[in-house]
Amino acid sequence: MNKRVLTGITTTGIPHLGNYVGAIRPAVQSTEGNSDDAYFFLADYHGIIKCHDPEQIHESTLAIAATWLACGLDPERVTFYRQSDIPEIPELTWVFHCACAKGLMNRAHAYKAAVDANNAEGNTDPDHGVSMGLFSYPILMAADILLFNATHIPVGRDQIQHVEMARDIAGRFNHRYRDIFVFPEAVVDEQTALLTGLDGRKMSKSYGNTIPLFDSEKKLRKAIMKIVTNSQQPGEPKDPDDSTVFDIYRAFASKEQSNEMRQRYADGIAWGEAKQALFELINAEIGPFRERYEALMSNPQEVEMILQRGAEKARDEARGRIAAVREAIGIRSLGA
Repeated sequence: MNKRVLTGITTTGIPHLGNYVGAIRPAVQSTEGNSDDAYFFLADYHGIIKCHDPEQIHESTLAIAATWLACGLDPERVTFYRQSDIPEIPELTWVFHCACAKGLMNRAHAYKAAVDANNAEGNTDPDHGVSMGLFSYPILMAADILLFNATHIPVGRDQIQHVEMARDIAGRFNHRYRDIFVFPEAVVDEQTALLTGLDGRKMSKSYGNTIPLFDSEKKLRKAIMKIVTNSQQPGEPKDPDDSTVFDIYRAFASKEQSNEMRQRYADGIAWGEAKQALFELINAEIGPFRERYEALMSNPQEVEMILQRGAEKARDEARGRIAAVREAIGIRSLGA
């Protein structure tokens, strides 16, 4: 079959520059100029595993959908949908629960980390605070992938195990019943930048060090000016490879621009000047998307319509595969 790429975006936050550089920009670029099938979905069922604030899930769904569309994702070129609009996904998840060994889930990194944390705290119940959603999260991810027989799954290194589990589940099902599912491959892009946050650590919502993607120009500049730097004065040579400002700069710059900025660091550029250059570079790339994002955020009906069209496309395939699954496991018309 054709190469089919599938990417899920969890709806628990508002996209920041790290999300844009590490996921959104490369994913959108990957859909341009090729004939690969591409599926992008808002993983709202995954979101409720850890986020129990309904308004946050709802607001994040709109913001993330608007962000991807504003940044150039073409819903006519790809299949862009909301996970919860595809009822075949939870149905397949249950089928996989009945085919998946519990021991496989015992080895999942997220579950093992929760157990280790409980043990470290001296909790007598190693499963304290562990929901079935967290425990069986890889099964839902397997259903996301296998329902559409996706062949290539772009993931970070921490998600490779889950793709391997999807392969295991596919193999178990195919062996027990008949061959329906292909074996997906995890795709890790070693060239994708991991952006540094305001405090020098990895940019992450959990650290509170992010720069929102679509703040106003004024707020964007203010955030960039808060990036932590050392006490070197203007005129003193500076090491670009030990600078958060430069680390973010090169994620947006061309090779020539990066080389020019390296020279300016060697010449003793002032930190305020370096941050201003960073702001101008980022705003030049993000600015054209901001107007479209704001228009989508003020018109959620347009976003909803796009997602519903995407769900119709996705369900055209999902219905056929779930019908094959039902036939294979013996759930079919008594008159057949």
